[in-house]
Amino acid sequence: MTAEGHLLFSVASLVLAHKLEITPEFTQGDWLHMLPGVLLGALLPDIDHPSSIIGRLFRVISVPIFKLCGHRGFTHSFIAWGLLILFCYTGIPTGWVLPNDLLQAFLLGYLSHLIADMLTPAGVPLLWPLPQRFRLPILRGKTNKKAERFIAVLLTVCACFIPTHISLPLQQQMSHFINLIINQ
Repeated sequence: MTAEGHLLFSVASLVLAHKLEITPEFTQGDWLHMLPGVLLGALLPDIDHPSSIIGRLFRVISVPIFKLCGHRGFTHSFIAWGLLILFCYTGIPTGWVLPNDLLQAFLLGYLSHLIADMLTPAGVPLLWPLPQRFRLPILRGKTNKKAERFIAVLLTVCACFIPTHISLPLQQQMSHFINLIINQ
């Protein structure tokens, strides 16, 4: 999937999370916090590819990760996402004032990247270091921009038509999970 596809898919995921009111931060969050967060999160997993946008910006980090794990290795797993969650809620220095809506959007962007890459034939190793790749190969070819755009627009349109204030058990579980991490 291309960087453009990941960015579009992440924004569509943010609109969906907002409409489904998954957490209070997504429901009432500041879009000026959430948009940059979700966009940055959507690009971060490709730090393992030195030719990616983020890989070129942080080449000092990208090249060693690529040599150790390859592209779509560790950074495309639940372990990396879980470590990122822990870092966001326990590892950020207390002097840094990062809004919670920005952090949650960042984590959503990262997760949306993993889901979007699952739509390609290569899939992702969600259970890395196990070699099993998870895929739902809807997108064919390496750079099928039209299909990527179509899926992102379709997801956004569907999200816009979801009625507001739907009570989902997922909302309570997500809030409980986030509070558990914060309180640990």
